[in-house]
Amino acid sequence: MTALLHDRRSPDFEAGVAAGRPVAVLLHGYGSNEHDLAGLAPAIGLALPWVSLRAPVELGGTAAAWFTITRPGDPDAEPVEAATTAIWNWVDGVAGEPSRVLPIGFSQGGLMASQLLRTRPDRVVATVVLGGFVLGAPQPADDRLRVDRPAVFWGRGEADRVITPQAVARTADYLPRHTTLEQRVYPGLAHGVSGEEIDDVRTFLAASAGADVVREP
Repeated sequence: MTALLHDRRSPDFEAGVAAGRPVAVLLHGYGSNEHDLAGLAPAIGLALPWVSLRAPVELGGTAAAWFTITRPGDPDAEPVEAATTAIWNWVDGVAGEPSRVLPIGFSQGGLMASQLLRTRPDRVVATVVLGGFVLGAPQPADDRLRVDRPAVFWGRGEADRVITPQAVARTADYLPRHTTLEQRVYPGLAHGVSGEEIDDVRTFLAASAGADVVREP
């Protein structure tokens, strides 16, 4: 059996899963770890059980990655798809195969959030991509997404110099054609997440995933 990813879980995780609630899945960026995005849950006001997963590629010390960087902004499909399988293995193995997820990812983790949508959209409540992009290779559910148009939030900094222009252009082409997209570009923001963006994510989730997904600020 494939080893499951390491994780950090919310205090109400077990009870929430037992009650059949969707699980918010937090996916960190390159060189970070499972503790990085845990602060987003209370900041957004998530009312769901959540888990912050550790990516499978160890970079030394506390740092991890979903895949190694060979061509910035244009990764090979195989390692990305392997990481996608690892996330679904965790969801199926811990939360249970019928469980639905709400992926929230930053940077490289934003790509992984989009991968969950592009592989098993029936299991995804809504998708949040922060400072991330989409894979260039076709994915199994692309045709279905073009018809169903699920809700996606894509936020990025206007001054972000980490994500390549080619990756931004690819994402700007893909998401409007496959999803019901809410896109926000934040002036002056570099490769990070701002308070304004967090507020926008809260509003998006309340509108697209239901009022019981987030608490009132």
